[in-house]
Amino acid sequence: MSAVSRTEETTKAAATARSWPVLVVVVCAQMLIWLDTSILNVAVTTLADPDRGLGATPAELEWVASAYTLVFAGTLFAGGALADRFGPRATLFAGLALFGVASGAGAFAGNAGWLIVARAFMGAGSALLMPATLSVIVQSTPEERRTRAIAIWSSSSALGVAVGPVAGGALLSHFWWGSVFLVNVPIVVLCLAGVVAVVPALKGPVRRVLDLPGLALSVLGLGGVVYGVIELGNGRSWHGAHVLVPLVLGGALLTAFVAGQRRSPAPSLDLRLFRQPGFTAGSVVLLIAFLALAGHLFYAAFYLQGPRGLSPADAGTVMISAAVGILLGSQASPALSRLLSARWTVAAGVLVTAATYVGYLWFDGRTPIPVVVALLWVQGFGMGLVGTPVTAVMMSAVPAQLAGAGSAVNSVTRQVGGTLGVAMAGSILSGVYRERMADATLPTAAQGLSPGAAEQARTSAEAARSLAGSLRLPELAATADRAFLDAMYAATFWIAVLAFVGFVVAAVGLRPRKAGGASVGGAGVDSGSGGR
Repeated sequence: MSAVSRTEETTKAAATARSWPVLVVVVCAQMLIWLDTSILNVAVTTLADPDRGLGATPAELEWVASAYTLVFAGTLFAGGALADRFGPRATLFAGLALFGVASGAGAFAGNAGWLIVARAFMGAGSALLMPATLSVIVQSTPEERRTRAIAIWSSSSALGVAVGPVAGGALLSHFWWGSVFLVNVPIVVLCLAGVVAVVPALKGPVRRVLDLPGLALSVLGLGGVVYGVIELGNGRSWHGAHVLVPLVLGGALLTAFVAGQRRSPAPSLDLRLFRQPGFTAGSVVLLIAFLALAGHLFYAAFYLQGPRGLSPADAGTVMISAAVGILLGSQASPALSRLLSARWTVAAGVLVTAATYVGYLWFDGRTPIPVVVALLWVQGFGMGLVGTPVTAVMMSAVPAQLAGAGSAVNSVTRQVGGTLGVAMAGSILSGVYRERMADATLPTAAQGLSPGAAEQARTSAEAARSLAGSLRLPELAATADRAFLDAMYAATFWIAVLAFVGFVVAAVGLRPRKAGGASVGGAGVDSGSGGR
């Protein structure tokens, strides 16, 4: 071996050795986002308690979760642009710091309103750090190890989701409700130390000019659309002012944003990214996959705690199987991509998840829990096969100077897809449940149910079961369970239909194309990279 070859091998080995500590730091930072979300799901009941928590109303609890999603999705493009402008290391540090400070403030919030504000700032911190984590991996990892690194990055979400319910249950058993937010602070401190110690000061080849008007339009536009979707999911009428006005206004602002980006010499979102069919198709697949998954898990949680009668802690334990499946699927996806190609690995993953959604059409109040666990595991494994290869295909078409913008699109599709999924599933569940309960014969006032209580029972299955328990009317609980199952079947049908559409998009849109097609910023990349 020549001296030049030995030098090249030594340089490559050194770069690989440096990339692993960087990967550990960014994965821990990424995991914070998902850990916080899953911990909050466990703490909702405690936050509603006037003695042990804040006495939050159901609407306030909706916004404790929704404020985070709203700001997170609305500012992700800004986070990606800032990562491209100032470097992913700087925005990662800033995002972690903001997330940590907001977590500490949320832990000591005196009422639900202040907790909602703290959660909004946590969303802004996440919007800064999430695009930066993927950008750091893309720029600092040798090409031959990049797919494996992205797989580990993707699986961090499953680890956060899996650890969250267990950690949240343990904290709430020994400490006050604020501990589920305060636990983020020491993790943030360790991540900040890691960023300073090992993450390199990465910069794009071109120092981009910050497009402040474009950033403002993207934040307000995405914020308006997500706000409208959240309100729709909370049971608002689609043509009411709370839904229609923000949707129309947000859509108009996003249209102005896109028009401005076409003319801008330094766009926040370089629309040339979407000239690559692999990038566009990958974005659609991610949107549909996360829409279907989030919607499904939303009604699955109600199913486990309703007709199956599990406690919140037991339901969380059952749902960990989905997170384990995602973790294992993410790790298996690089090898499967080499065997089948990225295109067919993604398509297979989406098809597997669609099949598991269909399985819920046969669930009832007596379905064995091991069957539920197995189906959730298979579903998670299918999702794990999707995230890593589709992200690798998308990012292969993005030049280094636009890595932040590309990763922001990747993250936005996941968050907006999740929000749309919960809103869609929630709207279907609510509408069908009310319809079934309106047609049902409820116990009369002589049996202990007044007209007002009967109307309350028609608002949700949870309210009906609570009334049934306090008034000792088991037939009311049985009626509510039947109505809920009918609503779940309707939601499952449409979730499965969307997932099958995602399969078609993956199979057709991620097919390989000849090199030399449209390029992004002068970087011609085969949009079907990894496909066959």
